[in-house]
Amino acid sequence: MNRTTIAVVDSKRILAIFGPRDQHLRRIRAALGVGVSARDDSIRIEGEAPAVKMATTLFEQLDRVARDRGTVDASDVSQAISAVTGGEPPVHHEPIDVQRAGRHVVPRSEGQAAYVKAIRDHDIVLCNGPAGSGKTFLAVAMAVSQWRAEQVRKIVLVRPAVEAGESLGYLPGDLQAKINPYLRPLLDALRELMDFELLKRLGEQDVVEMVPLAYMRGRTLNNAFIILDEAQNTTVLQMKMFLTRLGMGSKMVISGDTTQIDLPSNRTSGLIDAMNRLQNVPGCCRVRLGGGDIVRHPLVQRIVDAYNDDGRETDGRRQSR
Repeated sequence: MNRTTIAVVDSKRILAIFGPRDQHLRRIRAALGVGVSARDDSIRIEGEAPAVKMATTLFEQLDRVARDRGTVDASDVSQAISAVTGGEPPVHHEPIDVQRAGRHVVPRSEGQAAYVKAIRDHDIVLCNGPAGSGKTFLAVAMAVSQWRAEQVRKIVLVRPAVEAGESLGYLPGDLQAKINPYLRPLLDALRELMDFELLKRLGEQDVVEMVPLAYMRGRTLNNAFIILDEAQNTTVLQMKMFLTRLGMGSKMVISGDTTQIDLPSNRTSGLIDAMNRLQNVPGCCRVRLGGGDIVRHPLVQRIVDAYNDDGRETDGRRQSR
């Protein structure tokens, strides 16, 4: 039986590494067959020599993640276990500086890194990827980063008001209250990256604007970072209208998942059309994310794979059951 101790110093990092209710710790123990405990701001590992060596490398990697980002999630643990047991090596990519204490945003796959690089290098980026691949969150993080660096003066978040297969009926309230359910994923991402009071103030000052796609007609947006989410639910004409809102000094990120189209079956998705139509246009870049880029709960990737293998949604639309 071999033993080793890793000094972590910060007890908060140990809590992040072990996960909520020690969920990460239980996975690591089961995967590597080691005993792990924490005492005096250090992690103690015991077991067979090869397993202890792998666990030591794993915890050192997760400690770096906790130190750099402030949190450790299930995908970080999966990647670390894969790396020490002979799978893919961990990826280290340039972080997105959102200038919030204790919060660093780092691409976690080669696909995500390519997506972030495309946003940095191009004025228009079109991204097609499955649920959980980070396409919305990374776009919002880049928008916050560029606004804080004073590269843009305004962040505009846009979504088509298309319901996902069920009618919501009449929504009470003013315009903001009506569109809030559609824009909630974008707002959730912003709240992870900005303090609530700052976000509220920026909304009141119209620096951060959330708007349904239909209200974009006739506008020209200069010095703005514009994100169109759920773009698979735009029509071809809506996409053309949106793309031509681009003003001087602005960037556009257009993201969606073409396996989840909620348009009528006789309508062509504006995202599919634009990705084909703009593939050779200078200044535009297409990015495709896949199952390997999914960073939610590990089960999400298996669910996406199961639906892709099913064969009933290969055209990106729901078939009537």
